Amino acid sequence: MKRQITRRTVLKGVGITIGLPLLEEMLPAAVAAETDVPVRAFNVFFGLGIPAPLQKEGFDGVLEPLTPLADKLLILRGVDQVRCDRSGINAHYDGATGAFTAEPPDGEAKAGGPSIDQVIRREHYPQGLPSGMVHTLVAGTFFRRSRVGRYVHSYNDDGTAAAPMQEKPRDLFERVFGSVAVADESDLRRRRLKRSVLDAVVDQYKLYTGANSPLGATSRARVAEHLERIREYEQRAFSVADKPGGPQPPPPSQLRHGGEADPNGEGIDITLEQLVAEWRLTADLYALAIQSDRVRFGSLTFLAAGERIRLMGKYEYGGRSIFEFDDAGQRKKTGSNACSHEWWHDFDEKKKNEALRAHAHMKMREVAYFLGRLAGADCVEANGKTILENSLVAISTESGDGRHNDVKRELSGIFHAITSAKGRFKTGQIQDVGAEGIDVYNTMLDALGVSRRLGPANRRSQRIDAIRA
Repeated sequence: MKRQITRRTVLKGVGITIGLPLLEEMLPAAVAAETDVPVRAFNVFFGLGIPAPLQKEGFDGVLEPLTPLADKLLILRGVDQVRCDRSGINAHYDGATGAFTAEPPDGEAKAGGPSIDQVIRREHYPQGLPSGMVHTLVAGTFFRRSRVGRYVHSYNDDGTAAAPMQEKPRDLFERVFGSVAVADESDLRRRRLKRSVLDAVVDQYKLYTGANSPLGATSRARVAEHLERIREYEQRAFSVADKPGGPQPPPPSQLRHGGEADPNGEGIDITLEQLVAEWRLTADLYALAIQSDRVRFGSLTFLAAGERIRLMGKYEYGGRSIFEFDDAGQRKKTGSNACSHEWWHDFDEKKKNEALRAHAHMKMREVAYFLGRLAGADCVEANGKTILENSLVAISTESGDGRHNDVKRELSGIFHAITSAKGRFKTGQIQDVGAEGIDVYNTMLDALGVSRRLGPANRRSQRIDAIRA
């Protein structure tokens, strides 16, 4: 007789909680399979946007990297966020803060209201999430930092950030899986390198993977693989070197963080290899946190609103060369004027816009990388669908054009895409919705059984039924 264990079975140690992947022993009776899939909502943001004219090219243009996931996405064009305009501030801030809230910012450190993920969280978990979970996970790889709305995209009812931003992979790892307790906290860094979080749960690890495990052979192998992946990501995050004589101190981060990442708004030099390496580790860790059922709500950012970097490096996709990034050399300028940011301000639908296209294409590749981590065979849940298909993953950005001289144009045509949220939305389509973001978001909330609506109480909401399955 197969022994059943609960979906919330975790391995625990001092300061450590590690969730297990979905196993056959966790599956309830077939009639209960649908209810065993938790409600999840995540906001994925990428900086600078995709000009509306380029969106019209569909998967033949800069959206090409999303093609492998086309059947799992509903792409929405013509989404209007003009109501988020705050006089005197541009779309890099207004549009970014309005992403997933449909409200203008409330000062430099707050949004004008809650984000959709948090509204859903409060509706479905009014008493809080199950014990041991991270209630909201906010993370990303970004550099422009002058205002919180540029990089944080999960907000509480009062507009404050729903959780601390995790911008370093090692901090993200410890936020999700905890840290190993040591007697001498002043020596934490050196001691941390000599121990893994898995050391704290080694006895339970042996139980679930050994001969006396309550699991079948297939599940034992899956648990072992899952925990080895955690160890792999931990070693990548902490730069643990497997060399004679024990672990070596981690080398300095290749990327800048904190104030150094945004030197007076003038931008930084960075290679494509450096950028992608840290982003993909962050994306891997975030996806692993979801797979381990350690988090069900939050946001992930790939490059901030109005991001200022001078990118360098050869960009390839699908076995072909796309572009050679050299922002400073190609712009023939210095400082902020040499940053990729300026390609958006120079956008002209009558020109080729080669550099902008390459940057936007690369961003879609990296967004697709994260989405793909939730769509594999190891992410199949009790109802036979993947985590990506069962979750509401909303993808958006700050600008529909990039040119500051026309608010209507800049804050209209904002790219959006959503996943099916357990079959609630018409994925596999590209729709020209021609609607306000607030109505799109409220339709999403309605589809997830949320009674609350974003925006003023006296505003008449317009349902966008075309997006609902």
